[in-house]
Amino acid sequence: MYLVILTGNGVLIITSIFDSRLHTPMYFFLGNLSFLDICYTTSSVPSTLVSLISKKRNISFYGCAVQMFLGFAMGSTECFLLGMMAFDRYVAICNPLRYSIIMSKGVYVSMASVSWFSGGINSVVQTSLAMRLPFCGNNAINHFTCEVLAVLQLACADISLNIITLVISNMAFLVLPLLLIFFSYLFILRAILRMNSATGRRKAFSTCSAHLTVVVLFFGTIFSMYAKPKSQDPTGEGKFQASDKIVSLFYGVVTPMLNPIIYSLRNKDVKAAVKYILKQKYIQ
Repeated sequence: MYLVILTGNGVLIITSIFDSRLHTPMYFFLGNLSFLDICYTTSSVPSTLVSLISKKRNISFYGCAVQMFLGFAMGSTECFLLGMMAFDRYVAICNPLRYSIIMSKGVYVSMASVSWFSGGINSVVQTSLAMRLPFCGNNAINHFTCEVLAVLQLACADISLNIITLVISNMAFLVLPLLLIFFSYLFILRAILRMNSATGRRKAFSTCSAHLTVVVLFFGTIFSMYAKPKSQDPTGEGKFQASDKIVSLFYGVVTPMLNPIIYSLRNKDVKAAVKYILKQKYIQ
């Protein structure tokens, strides 16, 4: 799965860079998403593979902090990026004549930069608050990685400040992007239903279907992990944590693996670009 993630997302990045026909806001965001998915999985999957192969399951304090920072930063950034991509689709379908003006290069580069910067700042806050806590006991993290919720369970101090900041983070990085996505697609649906051409409606639905699929996969698993109330029943704690680990494996590995497949399966532009690049290299 990790090799598929590297290959699939790598191909999308290379294609969007070297084919001038894909130098558009949508493929710029898609390239950012692919790069993010590679960074996201690389921050955790290799260490997990080492643990499974060598049985060496320890990690240094600073190594844990770096892993937590990268995982949280990439996850937060992806939430914002998916919201920006929904807005891009809204402008493309609802304001096609003004699309090149509204979504100019300066605008979409700034949108992506804000996503990366916000995700980084959010991760710095969450990681620094988590790693400043005193830890006692055997410090065995009941998780595949140094995931923030799993690490907080090891703290032998009050974590109310951490919970408050996580709630604020959920509002900013889960609720706000989802609201942007919801209203963007509400206006998109209205615009599609007003189209007289059946071909135009099919093309619009096809353009949005890949993004909507990724949104459902990513936000569905993220919400089940971070937005649901945590059980206080000690008898059900182990089972609950096992389900959490499966969910985190899904949004941390399965979704990044599926993203390039979803975006390229029904995308004629990507298929044509890949064939063009391969043909050019073959000729050379």
